[in-house]
Amino acid sequence: MFADFDTLEVDTGEARIFVRHGGSGPGLLLLHGFPETHAMWRDVAPSLARDFSVVCADLRGYGQSSCPPSATDHAPYGKRAMAADMAALMGDLGFQRFLVAGHDRGGRVAYRLALDHPDRVEKLAVLDIVPTAEVWDRADGRLALSFWPWSLLAQPEPLPETILAATAEAIVDNALSGWGSAADAFPPGVRQAYVDALRDPAHIHAICEEYRAAASLDRLHDHADREAGRRISCPVLALWSQHGALAEWYRDEDGPLGIWRNWADDASGGAMPGGHFFPEESPIETAATLDAFFSGR
Repeated sequence: MFADFDTLEVDTGEARIFVRHGGSGPGLLLLHGFPETHAMWRDVAPSLARDFSVVCADLRGYGQSSCPPSATDHAPYGKRAMAADMAALMGDLGFQRFLVAGHDRGGRVAYRLALDHPDRVEKLAVLDIVPTAEVWDRADGRLALSFWPWSLLAQPEPLPETILAATAEAIVDNALSGWGSAADAFPPGVRQAYVDALRDPAHIHAICEEYRAAASLDRLHDHADREAGRRISCPVLALWSQHGALAEWYRDEDGPLGIWRNWADDASGGAMPGGHFFPEESPIETAATLDAFFSGR
């Protein structure tokens, strides 16, 4: 994986962020989701590296990045803090303005980055998400049953930490096989890497704190932006699974794109082949779609 990509760790002041980077051209930051790591981009990043300087980072608390101490309000694992990591990381690599794409949890960091650092983000792609406040404000039994990490991992410690520690393989297998993507999209080595990342107590706690922040602080930050009239000023590409829940759940809002148009001045997008993990299931289509958007072709 990641042939011709280099690795490094960047100290952002609060966290040490593990990075793989390669290619040349404008800076393009790729952010992963749960229960993945930067390895989710293994078949997308090399293609994009023909036109961009691609940076694949592990979010704080995930993969090989560090796990800063948390706080009672979960702020160290709020998307504002995680986005600040990425702004510092890209600045350290020499990119004062850059492009960013995020899938799942990484998409939440990515759009917070665009809201909090509008002068830094040139274009934004969000993959298989709508804003956090929109999810919680519309939460119902479908969310509780289908996207169980939202409620389970946000429970007070130590319950979710105990469950993750005891069932890492079952958690990963449920996600990779039960969220609409074909099981053969995940080679054994990649699946094992995701399992191993959920076995370290510090990372387990950090991931649960990130979900607790989403259920509380992140939601408040989204509401504050909406009430203040703050919008995403850069062009936004919203992509979602053609086999997933988003289009069906938000049909009354004209689908995910209708929701993103309430948050962004310039939003476009559509459905992608595959389930929730379509970047791993359909990497050729994903890379081509991102390349066309970010390059303006």
